[in-house]
Amino acid sequence: MLPPHPPGSAWGTAYHTPVLVAEVLTFLHGAHDVLDGTLGGGGHASALLQQGATVTALDRDPEAIAAASARLDEYVRAGRFRPLRGNFAAVDEIASLAGARFDGVLLDLGVSSHQLDAPERGFSFREGAPLDMRMEGAAPGAIDAATLLNTASPHELTRIFREYGDEPRAGRLAREIARRRETRPFATSDDLVGAIRGALGPRTGPADFARLFQAVRIAVNDELSALERALPALRDRLVPGGVIVVIAYHSGEDRLVKHAFREWSTACICPPRQPVCTCRGRALGETLTRRAVTPGPEETAANPRARSARLRAWRRAA
Repeated sequence: MLPPHPPGSAWGTAYHTPVLVAEVLTFLHGAHDVLDGTLGGGGHASALLQQGATVTALDRDPEAIAAASARLDEYVRAGRFRPLRGNFAAVDEIASLAGARFDGVLLDLGVSSHQLDAPERGFSFREGAPLDMRMEGAAPGAIDAATLLNTASPHELTRIFREYGDEPRAGRLAREIARRRETRPFATSDDLVGAIRGALGPRTGPADFARLFQAVRIAVNDELSALERALPALRDRLVPGGVIVVIAYHSGEDRLVKHAFREWSTACICPPRQPVCTCRGRALGETLTRRAVTPGPEETAANPRARSARLRAWRRAA
């Protein structure tokens, strides 16, 4: 049973139901020291702790760290749970993790339910929400979604909506945003929803808004580039035989993970026509998931946000 939320906590009213918990526990069964790079609401961390693991957890959001520390205080006091503020993409820059190795690593990518459900964080398209979307909150130097929409060139906005939102009319939407911001800067979710409807038509609905707001969020937080940098760094933190599990919710994220795991599991990565092998000449480990593992119908019925989840796992060679 999960520990209760601290009274009055915003996280308590919007607890993130962890996705694919049984599958995560199966792939990380027997792991003693686990790095949870995306603490969020602490659901996966709690399940791993109950399975007997010691968990070091990272999150960019100070609210997540504070809430999880309170919820899992008994494990903190027992020395089995260590929550740290930090970005998994910069794991090698976290001084307290210098030289640390783990037999399990977990990434549950995307945004937590708390962040989606807290209007002031600006992750959702609910009416009147500010265009913020910064996972680290108002950290120095962090650019929010409003600033991005008000300053990015139409070319850059087109790229964001095409690459991160799979939007075939990305150019039209970018031009509409550029036109509207000339008379009134973008400030709230209503501004972006209005631009989407203005560019793509009045029949656009929640699925379109979710997809295109997600594209802006990915750009604001540099999520795909961060994941690409993080994967080899986290792989190198695994002890021989250690396992990394990644849950992705975006096709771009899942593609990066699939390609990385495939390359690490290949003995030779030299160009096909190269006559002599000059690469590492051996596989670094093996992919444990032939295909992405997805939630079953019961889980998606109980937790609709699990619909797009895709889990992949990889084990480092012993």
